[in-house]
Amino acid sequence: FFTRIYTASHWLPKRAAFGCEFEQKHHKFQRFRIFPKDYGLYFAFFLRHGISLAALAGNVKARQYAFMQITPSVRHLIQLAIEEDLGKGDLTSLAVPTQQKAMARLIAKEECTCSGLWLAQAIIDEAQADLRVKLSAADGKRVFPQDEILVLEGNARAILGLERTILNFLQRTCGIATQAHKYREALGVHADRLRLTDTRKTLPGWRYLDKMAVRDGGLFNHRFGLDSGILIKENHIRAAGGILAAVKSLQKQVPHLLQIEVEVTNLTEAFEAIEAGAGALLLDNFSASDLSETVKKIRTRAPKILLEASGGINLKNLTSYADSGVDCISIGALTHSVPAVDLSLLFNLQ
Repeated sequence: FFTRIYTASHWLPKRAAFGCEFEQKHHKFQRFRIFPKDYGLYFAFFLRHGISLAALAGNVKARQYAFMQITPSVRHLIQLAIEEDLGKGDLTSLAVPTQQKAMARLIAKEECTCSGLWLAQAIIDEAQADLRVKLSAADGKRVFPQDEILVLEGNARAILGLERTILNFLQRTCGIATQAHKYREALGVHADRLRLTDTRKTLPGWRYLDKMAVRDGGLFNHRFGLDSGILIKENHIRAAGGILAAVKSLQKQVPHLLQIEVEVTNLTEAFEAIEAGAGALLLDNFSASDLSETVKKIRTRAPKILLEASGGINLKNLTSYADSGVDCISIGALTHSVPAVDLSLLFNLQ
């Protein structure tokens, strides 16, 4: 069923997609951003955001491209961005003749990884602007200084009025994707074995977009929210009365298919969590050398348990932590303090 959604345009829901004059080089079929590995996650995501399966049968006409990116939360974010920047109208652009046509090329000023390019069309649609978008790059692709990423064509006032909103969105999404790409490259020989993920340390309101950008950069997502996974952290342990009490309480309340992960800070806590029945351990704030020794001892006791490392891990020491033998490393810096990439919109009259 989801495979069909991935390849057939007439399955797109109207509330979750936008029809547009959208052209992209080297592709002739309609594409949707549902990751094949995460059908179950997206099924839950549709339900969470009020997108019914029945709506997927809706027919939406689009000349070239339509994407399943526009969730109600993303649309609301776009509406807020347009409202705060455009307000009641662009006063400066009153100097431009009403019917003046123009073309603007979005250019990379530095090497970066593209992400969320569909947002340009989403912003235009939300503003009901007389503009067309042509993609010259694709999400997940590397571009270099002076490379063209996309082209806007249409009313000059509309381009000038939406320029900053489009740049604000794409500079952040491409910035996160670029950061993720750097981390994936730093993994080296561990890239195929070890899963590197983000965290919930995202910009409020931007979680879907931030996590999408991490995927475009070649990495993976941790849980989307508190309702999409169980992770017993230090404060949960204190509030519940200990590791054993927390794990046993959850085992009685949640479906048996949900894995329980416990955050631990030393070997004693790790063994306690294993004995309590945890299926995964988050090894928090270990040094790289201590982590390697701890992993070896844990594997002796529980060889199949999933081990995740987090805390104090960056591009400089990533390889040392990857050498420890953990299955997963989560890094908040992928989203919480990422620099925006330098993009420029070059304007020309037609």
